Amino acid sequence: MRQAIHHLSVQARGRGLVEFTDDARRFVDDTGIRTGLLTLFCRHTSASLLIQENADASVRRDLERYFETLAPEDAARYEHDTEGSDDMPAHLRTALTQVQLCVPVEHGRMVLGTWQGLYLFEHRRDPQRRDIVLHLLGQ
Repeated sequence: MRQAIHHLSVQARGRGLVEFTDDARRFVDDTGIRTGLLTLFCRHTSASLLIQENADASVRRDLERYFETLAPEDAARYEHDTEGSDDMPAHLRTALTQVQLCVPVEHGRMVLGTWQGLYLFEHRRDPQRRDIVLHLLGQ
């Protein structure tokens, strides 16, 4: 068994989805590991990770609008506002999604579906730089 780890820095312009599939693909390629499991972990409480369709941008826009209705910015609803009015809604959106993903690796490639991509889902309004840890275990 071999393993490799990498910290990937992803820049988000603000709220929304940022695809990083190609960055993860390069990491897997560079390791030389042919069969294994790639774990991705977002080290933040106001951003999350998704595997989502990467062919039609309207899917991403609809997701963003839906989460705005689930956890709206509304100062009257929340006690926690330490980092601004978008702080608590960002935490709620993260709690409703996930900060960790696992993707199988077979024949040296991530086993994603035809239209699947890896996304950072940024939940804060302002630009953010996010750290995603990629850990590949295999042979």
